[in-house]
Amino acid sequence: MSLMRKLFLASALVAAATAAQAEDLKVALVYGKTGPLEAYAKQTETGLRMGFEYATKNSMTVDGRKIVIITKDDQGKPDLSKAALAEAYQDDGADIAIGTTSSAATLADLPVAEENKKILIVEPAVADQITGEKWNRYIFRTGRNSSQDAISNAVAIGKQGVTVATLAQDYAFGRDGVAAFKEALAKTGATLAAEEYAPTNTSDFTAVGQRLFDALKDKPGRKIIWVIWAGGGDPLTKLQDMDPKRYGIELSTGGNILPALAAYKRLPGMEGATYYYYDIPKNPINDWLVAEHQKRFNAPPDFFTAGGFAAAMAVVTAVEKAKSTDTDKLIAAMEGMAFDTPKGKMVFRKEDHQALQSMYAFKVKVDPAVAWAVLEPVRELKIEDMDIPIRNKR
Repeated sequence: MSLMRKLFLASALVAAATAAQAEDLKVALVYGKTGPLEAYAKQTETGLRMGFEYATKNSMTVDGRKIVIITKDDQGKPDLSKAALAEAYQDDGADIAIGTTSSAATLADLPVAEENKKILIVEPAVADQITGEKWNRYIFRTGRNSSQDAISNAVAIGKQGVTVATLAQDYAFGRDGVAAFKEALAKTGATLAAEEYAPTNTSDFTAVGQRLFDALKDKPGRKIIWVIWAGGGDPLTKLQDMDPKRYGIELSTGGNILPALAAYKRLPGMEGATYYYYDIPKNPINDWLVAEHQKRFNAPPDFFTAGGFAAAMAVVTAVEKAKSTDTDKLIAAMEGMAFDTPKGKMVFRKEDHQALQSMYAFKVKVDPAVAWAVLEPVRELKIEDMDIPIRNKR
């Protein structure tokens, strides 16, 4: 073979390899792999990989393109997250990004998606502002928002003749959550008797607990303290230690990851609403996820495993529908798009790209054979059961 022929073949092979590489579907996962939210991030990555596996029937290809996952650890820090997302779009050529774990970091990422005119699927950060006042058209969210958490809990415990008092952390997460909860609670016929806010680093809830007891103890009918709290302090246990039952007062809060549910074992019969608990949704996707996760990790899937899985299903559904990774074509395909997840069907609302989805009213059951509190389903709160506000300025 002549030298010219060899050079021609070599260059053709390089060109073919380059073209094949260009056809990869590059998905960047920006997440807090290290740092305070490491447990959440690990679940997200596991769920994302299993979701792509399920959605592509193990082929890891969509629309003829191989899925390549690029991971970026932002440590939960806004400045690192912005840099990681920009690098993913600009240097790594990511077609779509998913992330991140921290709401503060995600809020920092929103302008990066807009500047690069690329899709960012938010999972699992929950702050309302992400699909509210800070939103832009490149942002879609598979994760639930704070309003969905709060409203589902109001619908779960609110009824005529019920009186509720709230305890929340004194910053945007707590106050926004209570605001959404109040609005939804009013529609159920229940009465709100008091709101208490405490600093995020509070560890002694004696005074605030007594004020809540005083606000409720003489009320007729069912009396409930609803707690919205993230991180340390353990207000539920502290309030339980103060014996609210002597006043006929119950405690309530939303669901959580399995390690946190261990503390709920002290609260048998407690009611609330949750985003996900592995044993509640009944559908083929969740059946597969639970069985496969148990087989691979000797444990059931958790909150954010389901979330990562949902993000993968959204990506595959969108690319198959758009037949492209062109951003405008993806946006057109994704607005109003329904897609299947371990929680059942989700729908990206056209107005703000928030995924509307079921939540689940539960009652705590204690099983000595299970390390955490079992969340027994009371009822599925479907999309139409919750009036989730549109908070953006579109």
